[in-house]
Amino acid sequence: MSDTFNQRLQKISLAKKSKLCVGLDIDPAKMPDHMDKSISGIESYLKKTIDSTSDFCLAYKLNMAFYEQFGFKGYELMEKIVDYINKRNITIADGKRGDIGNTTEKYAISIFEAIGFDAITVSPYMGSDSILPFVQNKEKGAFVLCLTSNSSAKEIQLFQKDGKLLYEHIAILANDLNKNDNIGLVVGATKPDFMSEIRGLNSLPWLIPGIGAQGGDLEQSVTISNNNNSLGIINVSRAIIFAGDCTVGEINNAAKNYNNKINEYS
Repeated sequence: MSDTFNQRLQKISLAKKSKLCVGLDIDPAKMPDHMDKSISGIESYLKKTIDSTSDFCLAYKLNMAFYEQFGFKGYELMEKIVDYINKRNITIADGKRGDIGNTTEKYAISIFEAIGFDAITVSPYMGSDSILPFVQNKEKGAFVLCLTSNSSAKEIQLFQKDGKLLYEHIAILANDLNKNDNIGLVVGATKPDFMSEIRGLNSLPWLIPGIGAQGGDLEQSVTISNNNNSLGIINVSRAIIFAGDCTVGEINNAAKNYNNKINEYS
């Protein structure tokens, strides 16, 4: 019998001794001037980054917007990168999809079958209809936006109903929908007080953005997210893929150092 997505997450995490996710959010504007910023140059750079970090990370997250900016060539690049990772690590499509019915079913086919991702980030704004089509296959996963790291998140996510804040309702809903053991949450690192409350509601795996440039605290995020025998996956993008002068050695050291710190705090 095949593993569920969450079981596979745990197995790879243990095998690699890693809870690190490397965000392959390529931005030509942040690449050093001496680097080739063509599509082929970016492809080469991403493959170099994967080869330098694969041993130290559990997953890779591709923010789809950074590929879609190049049009159809960006989609081709995304497919090539997912194929290059080739099951060495978990691949997460950061698309924040959120629609209903037939539309969401087509999104799921696109993400999981056409491109080959293992998981996707989804918006729960339209309710369970926008989540369920992504979790019909127990081997594929969905990380539901729960409490995000951006400053304006409070305009919606802290709305209160029936004595609970909106993000608490989302955490409870995600847990209720987790029949196939393949749902996780996106929980931003910039709100540690709220993180503790969410972890008390369930033990779903978390994908945690907001470390580094957005000001999230690594030690707090690791400690809180891994309570209750849970799995907190720390996403780091720029601090790794644009480390130093973007040499293989600097990228490798950045990933290794982040992974060592995460393990130290676990």
